[in-house]
Amino acid sequence: MRKRKSKLNSDRAIAGVFFSLPQAISLFFLGILPICTAFILSMFDWNGFRAPIFVGLDNFKYIFGHDDLGIAFKNTVYYTLIYVPFNIVLSLLLAILLNKAKGKLFYRAVFFLPQVVTSVAIAVIWCWIFQPQYGILNVICQFLGLTTHEWLRDPNTVMPAIIAMSVWWGLGYNTVLFLASLQNVPKTYLEAAEIDGCNKWQQFFHITLPMISPTTLLVTITSLINSFQVFDQCYLLTNGGPAKRTYTMAIYIYDTAFKQFKLGRASAISLIMFVVIVVISVIQFIVSEKWVNYDA
Repeated sequence: MRKRKSKLNSDRAIAGVFFSLPQAISLFFLGILPICTAFILSMFDWNGFRAPIFVGLDNFKYIFGHDDLGIAFKNTVYYTLIYVPFNIVLSLLLAILLNKAKGKLFYRAVFFLPQVVTSVAIAVIWCWIFQPQYGILNVICQFLGLTTHEWLRDPNTVMPAIIAMSVWWGLGYNTVLFLASLQNVPKTYLEAAEIDGCNKWQQFFHITLPMISPTTLLVTITSLINSFQVFDQCYLLTNGGPAKRTYTMAIYIYDTAFKQFKLGRASAISLIMFVVIVVISVIQFIVSEKWVNYDA
């Protein structure tokens, strides 16, 4: 009997290793190895062709003494502070509306559709929307008697325009997550609260929100990470302009690596952004212990 249990445990362990091996391989080659490579390259001056020259921390000294780092970091933070709250709130509100609607499967597909469309196609659509003369947004403004704008050329409106596009683009994914979480909230809890005299708002804030808090944490962390890595929207629509108002950290890395051919400096910038993302994620997990409820 003991031999059978021992063999069964051994078989389960082997099966566990076998099934986790693909994920472990992808984590190593797509996660750990690139980070280690970036760390090593950040210590060298290398353009991708000639032999690398060891420079130590000179790349970091140059980056912290250059104005582009401050500009890129400021624009990225500005984008993050507006995009993340809007994305979370709107996707949650949309999920609440869809949770009570018929045909949830159809609406899921409709709102998730932008996620499967390429960034180039999305950029073409929104370039047409923001087109100064014939764009649909300015046509609506003219119809309402409002002033028109050159949305992607005005430094005051270009970043809000990029954020509007990003919120629309990422809304469906988070909505699907919130909708799945809302459907897992036990109805018995809501019915018991209603019997106790709680209104809809009290049920939402004291039962629904705590029950979907793990999903809220997931959406918050993924949205923060994605916002710090924003590249496609800014590069395709404005190429970082005008006046570097949409010049983000990802564009800074791209320009340094593939336009200036300073791969060592680009790796150093990547490490700086990686550290910032890790610190923010760790803070999120620490703070989440006070408001995330895992008791379902």
